[in-house]
Amino acid sequence: MKILGNVIDDQGRCKHYFKKQDTISIKFKCCGEYYPCYKCHEENSNHKIQPWKKEDFHEKAIFCGVCKSELTIHEYMNHTNCKHCHTLFNPNCNKHFHIYFETDNNNPTCTF
Repeated sequence: MKILGNVIDDQGRCKHYFKKQDTISIKFKCCGEYYPCYKCHEENSNHKIQPWKKEDFHEKAIFCGVCKSELTIHEYMNHTNCKHCHTLFNPNCNKHFHIYFETDNNNPTCTF
């Protein structure tokens, strides 16, 4: 899987988010390309981010940089770790869900 942006290692960490648990990349609805974060997308694309609609949460749009598996948006949002390799997701990522995914009332701290 090709991950675009400012990637700094083979698990998908980037110059913006590079802690141990920062190992997922997101396929952006607007372009169908994987980026580690919204900042990488903003710096490396020429279009606005389009969040995934709730009816599309069954789509595989999350890439685990540890085991190289794709997850659905539901699988990602409803679990704290990868269902394949059990690597923990960064719990602070949900602060940015409103950028990537349609949320209720566009609440930035929405949890699913």
